[in-house]
Amino acid sequence: MKEQTEVGKLKEGRYVVVDDEPCKIQGISISKPGKHGAAKARIDVVGIFDGVKRSIVQPVSAKTYVPIVERKSGQVISISGTTASLMDMKEYTNFDVEIPEGKAGVFEVGKELPYIESMGKRKLDLD
Repeated sequence: MKEQTEVGKLKEGRYVVVDDEPCKIQGISISKPGKHGAAKARIDVVGIFDGVKRSIVQPVSAKTYVPIVERKSGQVISISGTTASLMDMKEYTNFDVEIPEGKAGVFEVGKELPYIESMGKRKLDLD
């Protein structure tokens, strides 16, 4: 899910949709308005799920989309190789997630782990 807002209202540390990917804003720089144009904002972002750095330039008055990012908790049901099955603690739905490298020791059956959900994608929040 996503909402619409103006580029000028975005702030560092918040989220924005770039190339249909929810991204976290790393930095915003706004240029002064020119003689014949409006002020422009350069927004540097990093994808939440893919980690790709992106940059967009848009007028401050332009409309853009902001993803709804939810932080949830899930219980580990089973572990199979590099994949773990989790059950959401509120909705009781099951889903699979990839186990990040070096984080295999965190996973135990029955343990609750935090995760992020946005625009139909999920990622463990182990940072």
